[in-house]
Amino acid sequence: MMIHRMDHAGIVVEDLAAAVAFFTELGLEIEGEASVDGAWVDQLVGLDGVRADMVVLRTPDGRSRVEVSTFRAPAATTSALRAPVNTPGSIRLTFVVDDVDDVLKRLRGHGAALVGEVAQYLDIYRYCYVRGPDGIILGLCEELKS
Repeated sequence: MMIHRMDHAGIVVEDLAAAVAFFTELGLEIEGEASVDGAWVDQLVGLDGVRADMVVLRTPDGRSRVEVSTFRAPAATTSALRAPVNTPGSIRLTFVVDDVDDVLKRLRGHGAALVGEVAQYLDIYRYCYVRGPDGIILGLCEELKS
């Protein structure tokens, strides 16, 4: 059996508004918002009494989506992962951008910080990782050749 496509990546955050502002500053567009609860959500996530709010954002080309959600119930038992990028199980979302320096400047206004440095691979691309709200790690990649 083959998959049809990747539907979306989901990220749980504490501050939904900050995460949405971060991703819209990056250039994603809000596709939809919802609050969810009930037995089907409990079944899906394996918790009881779930009440959550979520926003789905899409890339400008319409091919990829990121769902950011926050749980109002039940209360989280641990905080967001802020481990080094080589930690097994850590997740990074990588986006191709027009200008890494410009995107960094704009995202810093939303709390983003470089994980390492902006690195250049030959004359092919410039690439960096930034950590945003709730420890989200994004890769930003600027293609230097078409």
